[in-house]
Amino acid sequence: MILAIDPGNIESAYVLIREKDLEPVKFAKIENKALLGYLRSLYANYDIKYAAIEMVASYGMAVGATVFETCVWIGRFYETLKNIDSEWGISDITYIYRKDEKMNLCGSMKAKDSNIIQALIDRFAPNASNKGKGTKKNPEWFYGFKKDIWQAYAVGVTYHDMYLNKDGGLIEN
Repeated sequence: MILAIDPGNIESAYVLIREKDLEPVKFAKIENKALLGYLRSLYANYDIKYAAIEMVASYGMAVGATVFETCVWIGRFYETLKNIDSEWGISDITYIYRKDEKMNLCGSMKAKDSNIIQALIDRFAPNASNKGKGTKKNPEWFYGFKKDIWQAYAVGVTYHDMYLNKDGGLIEN
């Protein structure tokens, strides 16, 4: 499994992704303190081999306190994951930058959240209804996804494409 995290200053989204076919298995957006405590439980209940955390990058613009608070949480998530069962634990914890997500999924640095979401839909649920979510009666690939969960999934897919599927070929669904 791949654990992907889209960190925030108060809440963060995570997605557990099956490595074989990149299907989202478990996901949520929860308070950072709760996620910090929940990481051990996720590791104990799922075969997590890899973790990817979106990392903040500076592009020369001024930023506010919330960006620095997010950076603190990124470090706390990293350290917690690193210390989970260090002998048999997660083999790779990697920072994924937003620019890499944009280029990997959309082929353009100008891509916005909506472009990333559409690229994911086109790749994993091209013929599904309701942006690949489907309905409660007929759930599709992205059933239950919300804004930050999409971004966490993008982190995990980008990690997979850049580090696990280095030959550049996409997994066929």
